[in-house]
Amino acid sequence: MVTPTRPNAALAKYDQDELTIATICSHTALQIFNGARKEGFCTLGIVKEASKRVYDSFPLGRPDEFLVLRDFKDLVKPSFQRELLDRNVVLVPHGSLVEYVGSKAVEKRLKVPMFGNPRVLDWESDRTKERHWLELAGCRVPRIFKTPAEITKPCIVKYQGAKGGKGFQIVINEKEFKERVGNKKHYTLQEFIIGTRYYFQMFYTPLTGDGYKAGEGRVELMGIDRRVESNIDELYRFGFTRAELDMAKILRTFVVTGNLPLVIRESLLPEVFEMARRIVDVSMDLFYPGMIGPFCIETVLTDELEFYVFEISARIVAGSNLYPSGSQYTEFMFGEPMSTGRRIAREIKLAREAGDLGKVVF
Repeated sequence: MVTPTRPNAALAKYDQDELTIATICSHTALQIFNGARKEGFCTLGIVKEASKRVYDSFPLGRPDEFLVLRDFKDLVKPSFQRELLDRNVVLVPHGSLVEYVGSKAVEKRLKVPMFGNPRVLDWESDRTKERHWLELAGCRVPRIFKTPAEITKPCIVKYQGAKGGKGFQIVINEKEFKERVGNKKHYTLQEFIIGTRYYFQMFYTPLTGDGYKAGEGRVELMGIDRRVESNIDELYRFGFTRAELDMAKILRTFVVTGNLPLVIRESLLPEVFEMARRIVDVSMDLFYPGMIGPFCIETVLTDELEFYVFEISARIVAGSNLYPSGSQYTEFMFGEPMSTGRRIAREIKLAREAGDLGKVVF
């Protein structure tokens, strides 16, 4: 039996009428602050001094207050956490929290109440556990090569954690692997699927079962994007073959630099929602109460209209920055501007009003 995530003891001591929504000033902070303010919350930005001026430049996206850190890892220091607890802070995690603080530190050392289940961060950052989760959910996943000697087709070399594609490589055989990757460790060799990338920004709420039922509530489609990756997305302009790129010493890279909006054929939406439902249902079996709030199903859609799920991001993703006033899909659900940042704040607000804050904040 899976041990449920324990309620956060600090939450019981909070003045729930005076909650403050806080996050690290990076990644998706602008929409988180903007959405929290629209839902009536005070906001707090955890920031490095050099970034403070940037957030001050956006009157509707900056937080009400800043707390300055020299290093984001200091967030889990007891003295800093006490200050957050005194302010009744609910912390909203995003990719920068995962990368700069670390999923283990968040899960083991963070005492400040956080939106969403902290155990999910470990499942998304460990590629072996993530694949197990997706396979149990019945998702079609790319093949994994256990060793470089097994490589029989193009594959992508990935590393652990939320690194925005940094260091990823495409290799076609063991010889090329040794030339490009060398002695680096803790990598995953994943089959490179040819198709169109679709990143589905989903939201799971346990507070209501209306709509597309999943887990103890429903799943919602907040938007779709595709990531812009440098320099792989622009190399076609050269017209070079792989051999010519190698001769020119041009290294193919996958660093995420931005995002593009997408919609998908409406006939494919049932499969998208079913993937999301199964992912949520299995998460409840693996780490109850499972996935809470926003997550992203990262897929490739082939010309046979088959989805391959190559990753899952178990929190708000940067692609949601495309939709500060909502996407084509949220318009049909909410009928008002609804970013993912605002949807998080709305969920906290609804849970508080129902006396169920402990269902979404841990």
